[in-house]
Amino acid sequence: MQAEQLFTGGIVRTGVPGAAASTALAVAGGRVLALGQDALEARGPRTEVIDLAGGALLPSFGDGHAHPLLGGLGLRGVPVRQARSVAEILAAVAAWAAAHPGAEWVTGDAFDPTLAGGGRFDARWLDSVVADRPVALRTLDHHTMWVNTEALRRAGIDAGTPEPAAGQIVRRADGSPLGTLREWGAIGPVLDLLPAPGPAEQAAALAEVCGLFAAAGITWVQDAWAEHGHIDAWLAAARDGRLRFRANLAFRAEPVSWKDQLEEFAADRDRIACEAPGWLTARTVKFFADGVVEAGTAALLQPYDDCPHSHGIANWTPGELADAIAAADAAGFQAHVHAIGDAGVRLALDAIAETARRNGPADRRPVLAHVQLIDPADLPRFAGLGVIANLEPLWAQPDPLMTELTLPRVGPARGARQYQIATLQRTGARVSFGSDWPVTDYRPLPGIATAITRQTAAGNPDGGWLPAERVTAAAALAAYSAGVAYQAFEERHWGMLRPGLRADLVHLAADPAVIPARELRDLPVLGTWLAGTRTH
Repeated sequence: MQAEQLFTGGIVRTGVPGAAASTALAVAGGRVLALGQDALEARGPRTEVIDLAGGALLPSFGDGHAHPLLGGLGLRGVPVRQARSVAEILAAVAAWAAAHPGAEWVTGDAFDPTLAGGGRFDARWLDSVVADRPVALRTLDHHTMWVNTEALRRAGIDAGTPEPAAGQIVRRADGSPLGTLREWGAIGPVLDLLPAPGPAEQAAALAEVCGLFAAAGITWVQDAWAEHGHIDAWLAAARDGRLRFRANLAFRAEPVSWKDQLEEFAADRDRIACEAPGWLTARTVKFFADGVVEAGTAALLQPYDDCPHSHGIANWTPGELADAIAAADAAGFQAHVHAIGDAGVRLALDAIAETARRNGPADRRPVLAHVQLIDPADLPRFAGLGVIANLEPLWAQPDPLMTELTLPRVGPARGARQYQIATLQRTGARVSFGSDWPVTDYRPLPGIATAITRQTAAGNPDGGWLPAERVTAAAALAAYSAGVAYQAFEERHWGMLRPGLRADLVHLAADPAVIPARELRDLPVLGTWLAGTRTH
C-alpha cells in the first residue's frame, strides 16, 4: 500500500516498551502503515513527505483530567490568573467592570490562593472597587471562591447562615462571612445565581480551547466535569468540524441527587453516541470524594497540623459513595473520583472494592484523580483493584502553593509522601497524567519535565523535591499518551506508534529522551495530527 504521508528526517519514538527508535513513519488511511525501511519503501508519487527537521515524532498526548469548556468560559471573565498580588486582582476587577457596564455579575477564574494569608480573602476588598454588582472570583483549584458583599447578600449568606454540610463559610470573629467560601456546599448558592452562558458563548470558548490544546500536541481529553447544559455545545463543535481533539465527558454526580441524575446521564450518553460517533463519548461519572489540602477541605485520616480539630471534608458517607459508584457501574459508566487526602483516597478505594463485590468482575477501569496523599496501607490497593491513578504532575513541585499553604497544613511526615508517582508505578498500578486545566498549565511538556525533575521552573531544590518519586522521561511520556489511552479504553487505537494504530502524532523540535529535562518545559510543538489530519 502506498503511504499518504511519510515522516522522515528525525527520530520516531514509538512509545512501545522495549522497542528501538525508528527514523521514518508512514501513514495511510489515518493509521500507521509502517516504520523504518518499510515506511520509506511505501513512498509513492503522491505521498506527502513531512520533514522532521532533526526533531522527534511521538504518539500524541492525551489529557486524563481537564475542564476544557469550563476553563474556556473562565478565559472570558476578569483576567486574574496572572495577578501577583491582591492589588493586581482588584485593579483587574475594576477595569473589567468598567469595560462591561451591562454585565450583571463580575466573574473571574483561576487566581492564586496564596495571595492572602491563610487563603482568607475579604469581601470588603472587592467592595472597594465594585460594590453595586456581585463579584465572584474562583481560585486556581476551583474549590474556593472570593465574593463581595453584594454576592453574599444575593446568595443569602450572612452571620445567621448555618455551616453547610459539605463546605465552609470562612467567618470573621463576630461570625459574619468574611467573603471566602470553600467547597460546593458553600460555593453552590453563588454558582446557582450566575447567569448561564449561552450556546454562542460556549461554542466560542470551546473553539478557543481546541486551538490551544491542539497546539500543545493533545488529541484526546477527559472532560472531568460535564453538565447537561454543556452537551449541545460539544455536539455542535463536533458537527461543525471545530473539534481538534476527541473527548470523553464525565457527568458530575451530586451526593443528594445522584439517583435522579443517572437517568439523565444515560440519556445524554446515548445521544452523544448517536450524534458524534468517533469524536465524543460520555461514558464516565465524576465524584468528588473530598476537597483540597490548601483550603483545608481534603479529607485526612489524621487532623490538619494547623487545625488539630479538623480532618477536612468528606463529601460522601462511605455507604452513599459505594451505592452511587455501584449504581453508575451497573449502568455502564466508568467511575472518575476526585480524591486528594488520604481519607478521601481510602473512601474512594473502599467504594470501588464494594462495587466489585456487588457487581462482579468487569473491565471497569475506575480512575482516582489527583491522589495527593495515599496512606501506605492503600498503595497496593490500586493495582489490586485495577484502579488507574491519574496524577497532575505539575503539582509535584515545591511552588508557593506547596510551601506556603500545603506543607504547613499537613506537616513534614505527610508532606514527604505527596504525589507518589514512582511508588505507584513500582506497585504495578496504572498511571495516567492530566493537567486539571485551568488549575494548572494545559501543556503536557511542562508537566512531563516536572515529573522527571520534581523541580520548579527555577530548578530548585537540587536533586528535586522528594527525588525518590522522580520518573524517567520514557515513563512520563507514556503516562501522557499510553496511560491516558488505557484510561480511555482505547489502547488498541492510539497511545503508541505501531502499524494499524491511529496516526495520532506530535512533532517536537528535539528528542525529549535525550535533551535535559528542564528544557522540555519550553520545547516547541511543531505539529499535531489526529488520525493523520494535521490539527496544528
